Amino acid sequence: MKKVVIVGGVAGGASAAARLRRLSEDIEIILFERGEYISFANCGLPYHISGVIAERERLLVQTPQTMRKRFNIDVRTFSEVVRIDRENKRVIVRDLKADKEYTESYDRLILSPGAEPVRPPIPGIHSPGVFTLRNLADMDAILARIKDAKASRAVVIGGGYIGLEMVEALSERGLASTLVELEPQVMGTLDPEMAAPLADELRLNGVNLLLNTSVQTISEENGTLSVQLSSGDTVTTDMVIVAVGVRPETHLAKEAGLTIGARGGIVVKPSMQTSDPHIYAVGDAAEVTDFVSGAPTLIPLAGPANRQGRIAADHICGRDSAYRGTQGTAICKVFNLAAATTGLNEKGLKRTGIACEKIYVHAASHAGYYPGARQISLKLLFAPDSGKILGAQAVGADGVDKRIDVIAAAQRAGLTVQDLQHLELCYAPPFGSAKDPVNYAGFVASNVLNGDMPICHADDVVNPAPNQLLLDVRTTDEFERGTIPGAICIPLDELRDRLNELPRDKEIMVFCQVGLRGYLACRILNQRGCRCRNLTGGYKTYCAFIGIGKKTEPVVAEMKDDAGENRPLEPSRPVSATLTIDACGLSCPGPLMKLKEAIDTLE
Repeated sequence: MKKVVIVGGVAGGASAAARLRRLSEDIEIILFERGEYISFANCGLPYHISGVIAERERLLVQTPQTMRKRFNIDVRTFSEVVRIDRENKRVIVRDLKADKEYTESYDRLILSPGAEPVRPPIPGIHSPGVFTLRNLADMDAILARIKDAKASRAVVIGGGYIGLEMVEALSERGLASTLVELEPQVMGTLDPEMAAPLADELRLNGVNLLLNTSVQTISEENGTLSVQLSSGDTVTTDMVIVAVGVRPETHLAKEAGLTIGARGGIVVKPSMQTSDPHIYAVGDAAEVTDFVSGAPTLIPLAGPANRQGRIAADHICGRDSAYRGTQGTAICKVFNLAAATTGLNEKGLKRTGIACEKIYVHAASHAGYYPGARQISLKLLFAPDSGKILGAQAVGADGVDKRIDVIAAAQRAGLTVQDLQHLELCYAPPFGSAKDPVNYAGFVASNVLNGDMPICHADDVVNPAPNQLLLDVRTTDEFERGTIPGAICIPLDELRDRLNELPRDKEIMVFCQVGLRGYLACRILNQRGCRCRNLTGGYKTYCAFIGIGKKTEPVVAEMKDDAGENRPLEPSRPVSATLTIDACGLSCPGPLMKLKEAIDTLE
């Protein structure tokens, strides 16, 4: 009878234990966990802090008692494995309650130690009132601080997934929240122009967002914390959440002589075996292969950890099961928006030297004529020669998860952007469109690959060359509300009649609001002998691009009298009429024009 020892629970360890038992009733399984809980929903911790998940017990996926009864697993909590004796195939365990050590033998050992939050070397980082969030105990401590200190202010350091979720959670609890991010954008898994809407959403919801800013010191006095920033400003707060990332917990593996990779994780084979064939590693501490680049990577996500636990269990039981690399498919809620990604982003592709092309699509989440449609901004990255899908990102209020899930599945299956055109996806007006945003992205990318739509990007039009002309084909009303500096305006519907106004010795850089009218204009111009390119994503993507990292001050409403003195705002006048505008089903710029017509009737 085999004896399998598992170090650590939660996603990887607990899933390995359950899978082992389902495959064999004869294996002896011992699971060591140094804490009180072996399997809890750590991704749900911010949502209990916010109050969205009201009951703490809902976060407990499996208890030691249910694991023992249902799976016949010897679960030992408050038991820390302090050393691995590979030569004798045993582990040294410290019973934290009894404060004594003992040994336990194994035939196979599974390491699932997870990752620990990074605390940067900032003076005062360990002050009372400064927290990280990894487990239930951390969550309880944060909630206790809010209650005991009657906290009304919070600073979150780090704008990644945990930082974004925590700043929303604290804001939902009524705390005035400041988010400090070292980079010029939040959510570094997105490219900067795709992250720009998240910054706007944070500010719209009252978050004091400080980009390009670092924390220099944290000091505490009488329960109040002062956070000194690189800008020279100081933020006074009741609590600080540090969410600058995690590092794999590998000290056991290092001391045991297991191979540690370039990214700092435990090197594993596709079977999840380490450099010792009797020892497996799963979850956040395992260094796996990136699906796109083939390079080593660390992906601290629950989905991959669960699958890795299953694969390790399969291999121990003699099954031919292998981990096929990770795409890093993930999603994050930011107030009323969601942001999702799969594969590599543009920054990652450039770092690895992989050639890529990109297109942007701004499309409705479902049929525009059905109420409630919301815009999704989608970025698709692909190989310029083969159309291989390299990555995708999406931001929007509805339907983001569906589109990235579809593209992630297509990428995993080896489909190309040309294949996205032919995907038959669910359609009924409340749920989708006859041309789904994924199909639409496939159409646009295919047009680029087959030469029907030469494109340019936002950085191409910021400083156009002398032999290039910027042409805005939106309406004159749209043009007057804002355009790219130096552009001329010829609305699309007037273009055929005004071709003589365009110089034939210049390349024409065409743009509209989101790209569709620009494409139509380019088809006209190309067939009239003009050299032209369409700005993919249009003016909307350009605005996101030029707004990256810009700091905006809080809007303070005030009025001044004739002498220039501030005076209180006067109460607003009662609304005498309500005007309902039905813009369903109108393509760009229809909604804007409909709104203008309605406003004109009021004047």
